[in-house]
Order: sequence, then C-alpha cells, then structure tokens
Amino acid sequence: MSLSARQRLLRPFARLTACTLLASTFFISGVAHAAGCSESPAHEAFNVQGLKSELMVTALSCSAQDRYNSFVAKFRPKLAAEEERLNTYFKSAYGRNAMKAHDDYITQLANVQSEGGLKAGTIFCQQRVAMFDEVDALDDGADLAHYADAKDVVQPASFETCSAPEAVTHSRTTSKSRTHRKTRA
Repeated sequence: MSLSARQRLLRPFARLTACTLLASTFFISGVAHAAGCSESPAHEAFNVQGLKSELMVTALSCSAQDRYNSFVAKFRPKLAAEEERLNTYFKSAYGRNAMKAHDDYITQLANVQSEGGLKAGTIFCQQRVAMFDEVDALDDGADLAHYADAKDVVQPASFETCSAPEAVTHSRTTSKSRTHRKTRA
C-alpha cells in the first residue's frame, strides 16, 4: 500500500479534535501513575487492548485484515474478558462518564498508534506485520497477556492508579490537629 493511500486510510484516526486533546489532558493529569502506587487491576486489560489496537492499525495500514480477523477469532474469549475488565475499570474510575472516557481512550490509543505508523513511513508494514506471526504462535489467552506486557505497546497515557483513599476522618484534639488521608497499599 502506498504511503499516501495509507495516510488517507488512517486520516480519521490521526485527526485530533479539541475534545480529544482535552480528554487526553484529563487522562494524563487525572489518572497518571503516581510514584509508589501499585499497578491497577486493569493493567493487563490495558496492555491487551493496546496490542489489539496496534494489530488493528497494522491490519488497516498493511492490508492484513484477514490476519487480524484470525487473531480476534483465536483469542476472542481473552479479548472479551479484558474488554469487560476495562469496562469495570472505567465504571469505577469515571462513574456516569465511563462510556465517554472509555471511548476517548480507544480513540486516543488509535491516534497515537496511527501517528507512529505515519512517522515510520513505508517501513511500518515491514516492521509490524511480523507481530501477526508472533501472536499466532501463542497458545492461549495467558500467553497473549504476557506477550502484550512484554511488547511495551504505545499507550496515550498511563492508567496505573492508586487505590482510592479511605474516608477522611476529622478528630479534634487539644492541639486541633487533623488526621491525614491514608491510601491503601
């Protein structure tokens, strides 16, 4: 596929609207990984979603839709389970705005991965299509999760979060000091 044809195909993903940029700023500032926090329970789900998106961008850019469809068919149960974990994460983190936040994340993910492809130019397909051979060699969903973690797939922001703080309690002592919020480890 020529560079200009690929650019036309990926143009909808590469366009960042003001809304997406605003959401990106929200994600980066709102849920960025803080020092000393453990990984989110959804860490694996973000890795698998990132890999799935990267394979989708590769399929669209490199005319490998059949290979992408085979990947989805082979790992359908794992992909569905990780999608459910992402839904749970976004519901707990964003409440009523979960669907919008999740959609914004998926859009941002495709955008950053498409931009990388556009920057790589004609060598992109040579570099990325081999990933289909790698995932095809995996045996099951657990292997896919390990592969996605080791692959270090590009993400729009870090979604590793600390646990929510416990309820704040105020106690009055003679020195009128307040208790501090504690976060669970």
